[in-house]
Amino acid sequence: MNALLDRIPALLAWIRRYPGLIALFGFCSGLASFLLVDRQAHLAKVLGVVLLVSWLWLMLENLLRERIARRFGFELPLPLLRYATQMIHQESLFFVLPFFLITTTWNSGQLLFSGLLAAAALVSITDPLYYRWLAPRRWLLLVFHSLALFAVMLTALPIIFHLSTPQSYGIALTLATLLALPSLPGLIGGAGWRRTLALALLPLALAGGGWMARVWVPPATLWLTDVAISDRFDGQLRTPGEPLTTVTLAQLQDDGLYAYTAINAPRGLNERIYHLWQHNGREVDRIALDIHGGRKEGYRAWTHKLNFPHDPQGRWQVRVVTEAGQMIGVLRFDVVDAAAK
Repeated sequence: MNALLDRIPALLAWIRRYPGLIALFGFCSGLASFLLVDRQAHLAKVLGVVLLVSWLWLMLENLLRERIARRFGFELPLPLLRYATQMIHQESLFFVLPFFLITTTWNSGQLLFSGLLAAAALVSITDPLYYRWLAPRRWLLLVFHSLALFAVMLTALPIIFHLSTPQSYGIALTLATLLALPSLPGLIGGAGWRRTLALALLPLALAGGGWMARVWVPPATLWLTDVAISDRFDGQLRTPGEPLTTVTLAQLQDDGLYAYTAINAPRGLNERIYHLWQHNGREVDRIALDIHGGRKEGYRAWTHKLNFPHDPQGRWQVRVVTEAGQMIGVLRFDVVDAAAK
């Protein structure tokens, strides 16, 4: 034990001397985690469990330091613990970031959440920002904890426990809200009953706001691998005809339209999604589909719409969303008069 303790100062000095290598390691290991998870589901479970256990350490850090000091007669160096915390943040954020980047619909509000995650990942590998701006502010560090844990839960729960997207979102939001509670006193000044009331109501506001903002959060483990709008479909091969971006009135009247989507989902996951058909921004149809994860090319699902408004010309969208309202992707096409085409 004494030999191990003697090596700690040298380790800290090496870390300070080569901070760029540590940041590069965090990025590469996070990217490698995503590539492994994409190909091997059982590795996703191992990586997810490691991340969840690491969060238990973060929550019990102070208590464990006291117990170790009492039991072994020495205190773990605070710089080493801070570095361990930073590494967990790096691993967590770079583990989940590729999932969110690939599932984000960039011309929607999901850009805000994915951009926030990318900014947090950048802070985690930039030592001047992390140690001089983030770490000294305990309440801000706990908020940072909450964001990273929220993203990890959204990614890990469907992979490990095969929970649906709404279930995963509810659990992740609850845990993130509970984790953020210790940071609230640092956000609210003053004293008396007003401060007490604010501390009681703010967690409810955070949870309620987080649930309402779910449409801005990409479904981390669901993404489109193939899409098409077509007026033909091969039911035996489960393949659409020629993809269309412009549809004539005659094509609609012939046999309607097919919206085809292939959705990548974790093995063992059963999820209900919806195709929302919208005409000029107004929803005209909502069709439920049950998908099952595990197919590398994505689970193939389609809807066949025959009933259209009296005047169907204009801009059309088929939004692919989860039961919680999180958008997986959008298919777009225009309906025009034959002469206009």
